[in-house]
Amino acid sequence: MPSYPPAYSVYSPALDAHLRIGNLLSRRCSPPNGESDPLRETTFGRELRSTALKIAQRLFLDRSASFVLDELGTTRSLRELRARVVKVIDETPDIKTFVLEANRHWRGHRAGQYVTVDVELDGVRHRRCYSLTSASSDQSSRRLSIAVKRVPGGRVSTFLHERVRPGAVLNIGHASGDFVLDAVPSAASQSLLLLSGGSGVTPVLSILRDLDARDAVGDVVFVHHARRAIDVAFWAELLSISRRRPGLRLELCLDEGDDGSKGFTEEGLMALVPDYASRHTLLCGPSGLMARVERMWAQRGLTERLKLERFGSPTPLGSPTHDGPVKVRLTGPERTRLTSGRGSLLAQLEAVGERPAFGCRVGICHTCTCTKRSGTVMNLLTGLTSSRAGEAIQLCVSAAMSDLHLELQETT
Repeated sequence: MPSYPPAYSVYSPALDAHLRIGNLLSRRCSPPNGESDPLRETTFGRELRSTALKIAQRLFLDRSASFVLDELGTTRSLRELRARVVKVIDETPDIKTFVLEANRHWRGHRAGQYVTVDVELDGVRHRRCYSLTSASSDQSSRRLSIAVKRVPGGRVSTFLHERVRPGAVLNIGHASGDFVLDAVPSAASQSLLLLSGGSGVTPVLSILRDLDARDAVGDVVFVHHARRAIDVAFWAELLSISRRRPGLRLELCLDEGDDGSKGFTEEGLMALVPDYASRHTLLCGPSGLMARVERMWAQRGLTERLKLERFGSPTPLGSPTHDGPVKVRLTGPERTRLTSGRGSLLAQLEAVGERPAFGCRVGICHTCTCTKRSGTVMNLLTGLTSSRAGEAIQLCVSAAMSDLHLELQETT
């Protein structure tokens, strides 16, 4: 009878098979001079892993089989969406493109959407949202690309820039977001104005690549704001598209504002695009630029013709007035937490040891949505309060105004 670690006090054929498969799959050849692993590169090696996967699927729960596959560093998974890094491209000093090949769970995407990327740092899983820069794809096309701007002090973006190389495997989420041309009435036949600043060019690039691939570039004006020429990503490709597509006009505005807003003025936009009011507009960029554009459109009654994509949380229109701790009753399982009452509900719950599901943390992806059974909350984006029972709220942009009862969706 085989010997087992203390945790395996009782022998069973399933456990024995589990360990044998794990040992087989995790076995590595170590050739001299840094040569590649011959077992992995042979047809026999590939067939061995495929056979072991089928055995693991039949013998064990999905979680056990997934554990075995995790040890391989492979994109194969029974349930999880994973992608292998195929190529890393330096676009600017602080923006990299990661070209990915997803596994069979990929469902495709629409141009302008984003995916989440999960990385584990010091035993803690972190999740961030990154715009897709590739044109639309269906389930059969598993090649996609994302652009990542390195944020000073940002743990995830720094990790991706410094540590992730071709061959690495990332856990990603399915495409989300409504910054898409489907949201613009008759988009293919309408005049479009694309406004972006800084790294906000990324979803716009996805949309332009998609229009170009479908031979659907009509009357499009693209105005991009950046601090310096060196900070402009993808400009050579955009110029190439404009040379092929006479309906596309590019305007590059360089300015000194840290948030991309100093160079934007109403007069300047009207000079560049006199007919802007008649165009459907898609906007993505830093908060300063977006605030000015939103205000300009609102003053002219054009809000319905403006589609936004935010990379960060806008300045809250209201501030919570609740003073003191808040009791939050949670179901599934039933328990009560005493929170500080300050900041978003997501931050409050995390501070007392809860692990709510979350994604972007800025009110975009809706991953943290839960059901509020009772109590009053304030929406940090609008400043509005609500006491309606049974409503769905987003934890990351909601603050407690009273004691609450929530049905919480937790991470596993």
